[in-house]
Formats: sequence, structure tokens, C-alpha cells
Amino acid sequence: MTERCTTISMGADAASFSRIVFGMWRIGDWALSVRERRALVEAALELGVTSFDHADIYGDYTAEGLFGDVLADAPHLRERMQIVTKCGIRLVSARRPAHGIKHYDTRAAHVVASVEQSLRALRTDRLDLLLLHRPDPLMDADEVAATFAALRRDGKVRDFGVSNFTPAQAALLQDRMAAHGMSLATNQVECSLLHLAPFDDGTFDQAQHWRCPPMLWSPLAGGRVLTEASPAAVRVRASATRIGDALGVSATTVLFAWLLALPCRPLPIVGSSRIAALREAVAATGIALGREHWFELLDAARGVEVP
Repeated sequence: MTERCTTISMGADAASFSRIVFGMWRIGDWALSVRERRALVEAALELGVTSFDHADIYGDYTAEGLFGDVLADAPHLRERMQIVTKCGIRLVSARRPAHGIKHYDTRAAHVVASVEQSLRALRTDRLDLLLLHRPDPLMDADEVAATFAALRRDGKVRDFGVSNFTPAQAALLQDRMAAHGMSLATNQVECSLLHLAPFDDGTFDQAQHWRCPPMLWSPLAGGRVLTEASPAAVRVRASATRIGDALGVSATTVLFAWLLALPCRPLPIVGSSRIAALREAVAATGIALGREHWFELLDAARGVEVP
């Protein structure tokens, strides 16, 4: 029997998101036909992977449209999934000739225009989760909170979050959103056994304090943890292989299980077009990684025992 992904509640309405998220960053690089893209989406849904991560800028502003073609071809699939997208970065692109320099923009007009464009590209009438893609030094938190409230009131976005925000930056926006009876649903950050910053900078502590599950990008360090010859990657790979052999699963599944064991209840993002990669991640949702195994991997990543 094929393992199915577990779910987690997120956002004001306690909506269910799949614990493993399918990242669409490279959908344009996969060079798939609409039929092949639809088959991949359907295969993910059959695994219980129902949450799909986008950003307006992915694929030089083309990724959302490539996914939207699938929903245009099979609109009934929309009710089986949660769509996450991001905005706030203006890229220099032939598709955006007005952009003279790469910069951030979290002003109301840009956020609303980005949402409208994402809705058109994705062929949907609402977004399940909208994230600010990067911290904007010129962000007016009151303006952003009011914009989020208006988008929710208009039924265009159900929940809101941030991406790559420090705990202090997230706390500022959380404070202003509270005035509108709202709160952040997530902070999407980079984390893997080769990138442990969220353990030390307060990100995961804040997530647990707020009961706000983080989403994790690059959970395998862009594949480096499985291929790189650096001392840390070699140590982690060896430990994950030993543990996987003992549990009867792959080293990749162990690496995802390590992240899923965190009490802040993270949602790792898988960015591969290989359905086998999704299966390995989904298998981790059914594993209870032992505490000694968990610390063995942490020690391998850091190269020292815990103090």
C-alpha cells in the first residue's frame, strides 16, 4: 500500500495543508507538456500531497501560468489542493519592462496587482495562502496589514504569511495584523542539516510560540546533502544511510523525518519533478524518528557532540 501524506492545520480557518509541499519553482525547467504536468499534479494528489508552492517571479514570471494551464485543462482539481504563492520582488525581466532594477515592493498597489495577476495566471478565483517573498526595508507594516485585510474581505486570499523574515520582522507584521483580527499562518525559511540557522536565530522558537508552522525551502540543501563531498555532507549522508538501513527506508526519507520531528511542525517543500522524490518525502510522515537518531544527525551536521 502506498504511503499517503499526513496533513496539518494552518491559518485562521484551520485549513488542512499537506505536510509535504510540492514546490513549483522549476516547473518551467521540467519541459513537460500540459498533459504531463497534469499527470504529475494528479500523481502528487494521489500521494496526499495537496499543497503547491509558487511565487509570481518563478520561472521569470512563467511558472504560475504553466500550473494554471493544468487547472484550465482539469478545473475539478482545484478543490483538491491548496495554492500558496508569493509576491513582493520586482525582477528585471523582458516580461516586466517597467522594472529598472531588482528591488522589493510591499506597497498596497503592488501587492494587490500581484494577487490579481497570480489569480489570472493560476486560473483560480482565490489563493489559499499569500506570502511576502522577502523582507522589504521600506515595508509599512500598517499598510501591509490593511492590504491583507482587504484581500481577505474580498475573498481573494484566505491566509497570509511571510518568507525569509527574521523573527523581529515577522513580529512587527504580526503585531499590526492583530489590529485587523488576523495573524500570520507561516514563515517560509531555508532549513536543512546543512543550514541550521533557524535553530539558532529564534525562528523555530517563534514558530512554536505562535503555533505557526514554518514552511521549509531547500530541505535537502538543494540536493547537496546527498551529493556534496564536504565533510558535513559526508557525515550526514553516512548517518542517514545507517539510520535508514535500520528503519528500512532510504537516507532521503530519514532526512525529511529529521525535519518533521521538530515541535514547530514544519512543512518541507520538495522541488523535484520526480514522483519518486515525493514518495520518499511522504514516507517520512509515517516515521517516528527516535531521539538518539535525531541527535546523531545533528551531531553529524555540526561535527561535534551537543555540549
